[in-house]
Amino acid sequence: MKRCTSCKKGVLKPVVIEQLFRAHTCSSCGGNWILVEDYLTWKRKNPEYQFSDNIAVLNEIVAEDTKKAILCPVTGMIMQKLEITAASEHRLDYSPTVGGIWLDKGEWELLRAEGLAASLNSLVTHEWQKKVRDTRAQETFSEVYRSRFGEELYDKVKEIREWLHSQEKKADILAYLTAEDPYSAER
Repeated sequence: MKRCTSCKKGVLKPVVIEQLFRAHTCSSCGGNWILVEDYLTWKRKNPEYQFSDNIAVLNEIVAEDTKKAILCPVTGMIMQKLEITAASEHRLDYSPTVGGIWLDKGEWELLRAEGLAASLNSLVTHEWQKKVRDTRAQETFSEVYRSRFGEELYDKVKEIREWLHSQEKKADILAYLTAEDPYSAER
């Protein structure tokens, strides 16, 4: 049995998460080591399976999150920290060499509550991570504009922008709006 690379106290024992797919759980910290291959094998055999939504209220879930870098229990190499969603501070630890995911105690429940348990394999893809980064950047810019304009003006500007982008002659409209004197022949 391998030692837990997160807490370094317990050992990883074979389990079946919710009687669904194989994993290894630490006897001390309760974290889970999941091979994406095992998860996908189960998913292919159970394409109709739906995770229930009523496990717990999201605010009641206590999920730990290892902030430090941890090592892959198979290769001993440092695992990547991957974001779950733009709204969550939690990070998954991923070993691309092995295709293994480390979930700290409570993170599986967090994924279920967020509706992401059926997408565990997608969370580690470049596309998912890009979407998370893009969403976070959009939220950051939105907050910058909101603080500069104020809530009411920001809502109005967004409405105008949406209208402008639907116009066939938006370039001419923008030129008119940004000209110092739109009725002058001079630049």
